[in-house]
Amino acid sequence: MTAYFRHPLRSVQRCSLIASFRRCGPSLAAAFVALMWLPSAVVADEPSGQEALAAAWDSDAGFDCTVLDGVAAPESPEGWFEFSLWANHCYIFHARAVRISSDGIRTLALSHEVVDGVEREVAQFLDGPPRVFERRGSIGRGGWAEEGSEVPASPTAIMTHLSDHYRLRLDGEERIAGRYAVRLDIEPLDSMRYGHRLWLDRATALPLKQLLLDDSGRVLETFQITDLERARLHDGHVRLDKLRQAPPDPWMPGWLPPGYAPQPVSTRSSVHDDAVGHRLFSDGLSSLSLFVEPLDADGQVLSPGMHRLGISYAAVRHADIGGQTMQIVAMGELPPQVLLQIAEQVEWRPERVAVDDDDVAQEPPP
Repeated sequence: MTAYFRHPLRSVQRCSLIASFRRCGPSLAAAFVALMWLPSAVVADEPSGQEALAAAWDSDAGFDCTVLDGVAAPESPEGWFEFSLWANHCYIFHARAVRISSDGIRTLALSHEVVDGVEREVAQFLDGPPRVFERRGSIGRGGWAEEGSEVPASPTAIMTHLSDHYRLRLDGEERIAGRYAVRLDIEPLDSMRYGHRLWLDRATALPLKQLLLDDSGRVLETFQITDLERARLHDGHVRLDKLRQAPPDPWMPGWLPPGYAPQPVSTRSSVHDDAVGHRLFSDGLSSLSLFVEPLDADGQVLSPGMHRLGISYAAVRHADIGGQTMQIVAMGELPPQVLLQIAEQVEWRPERVAVDDDDVAQEPPP
């Protein structure tokens, strides 16, 4: 599963951009937790329970998980998908899982908890090099905040546009991990994104299995729960993330695939050096990261071109922008030609920073 990457996991390892590229990369945790943090949304034909879900959150209290207990089983593929997105925030569970990809077979222990309205997820590799990924946070917002605007919870924000880029279809039931699951096929409507096949637990709507498919239908990754333990609904609210304003970076992507929107995720942290600019973009199912950093004598340099990172790719470009040589990296679970086009069309907009500096200068002292 891709997750990831809509709301990236914070590894217990402290990975710089170079380390992320060479060692951490788009990790397995993305496989399961990625789906767990997808934004969801509203479709033209309202699925069963749509109104109840839409009314169950507000900016102050968060999302009321108890509503899920009273919502009727969905009848449409869109309804199942949206129900699953909310369930991923609200169910407390422990699980065992297996991931199969070009990197081999890995097993994991997974857990999801809600404490005082804050979610905590942990993914631990059970074989190979020991590695643990952890994320604490709230339900994401559907976009950057603007003055006077009401920014919805991410699960309410993305399905509005999902049908513009994917076709969702139910395809019967199967038994996965000893539980009955509904199969949901998600097919891209263009060649700029990958397809997905999900098996959702009929009792909880939690994802029990996912296939990631390339544009020819070839399976790139299989992620499957083998044992889902003690799944129970959180009796209370899950908080919504705080409102965030878009940062005034002097650069921006000159081109993105249709449907990919900037995500209001704070990317300034100890994970990356201050000189590294990082932005996240998502179409609701898949995500891509764009890194821009200056190249200097002390910096590490990645070779320009396309690099394979397991099931993901990274396009690296060196360019003179703003009077300085910059290293641009576009990475994610997208077709490589798409990432390359994104990296080649980054634009330099220094006036954005100048405007922000003027605003700060005009603010009265506290």
